Amino acid sequence: MSKSTVLTLVGSLRAGSTNQQLAEAIQLNAPEQVDVVIHESLGNIPFYNEDIDVEGQVPAAAAALRAAANDADTILLVTPEHNGTVPASLKNAIDWLSRPFGAGALAGKPTAVVGTAFGQFGGVWAQDEARKAVGIAGAKVLEDVKLAVPGSMVRFAELHPKDDAEVVDQIKAIFAPLTAAQPAA
Repeated sequence: MSKSTVLTLVGSLRAGSTNQQLAEAIQLNAPEQVDVVIHESLGNIPFYNEDIDVEGQVPAAAAALRAAANDADTILLVTPEHNGTVPASLKNAIDWLSRPFGAGALAGKPTAVVGTAFGQFGGVWAQDEARKAVGIAGAKVLEDVKLAVPGSMVRFAELHPKDDAEVVDQIKAIFAPLTAAQPAA
């Protein structure tokens, strides 16, 4: 059986981000048949502008993101909550992946959203907004994949999510619906 690839996009650009740590914990707890790839360059992608989205002239960072998404079996967004919604870096990535309209890298791609945030609900507003955006962009939104870890700044102040047994159990639970949604090879 060949490995499936889950491209993971982290919405936080901050060094020491709890969402980056959550993505790392997801990567560490992936089943043997799943390769979780964390895309590292969302901060290098210019804001989407149709004037620069021209064949042969697409900025390298945006082209690399599109190529990675095209090569992936599934997309996993890991998002904090910025002012009750998705951070600009992640929304920008969604915008790049949504084009060309109707045929972008997200078209029909199984996509899930998880994350952690400081508030008591773990960033569910941002997760809902991200699901809405990728759904409009044409992704197959995996509504049954849920993971929202509240109180991130306190909970993970001295503990990496990979060392939090409750979080690890929740992480392991997301892989069944993620892999079930992938097209048969």
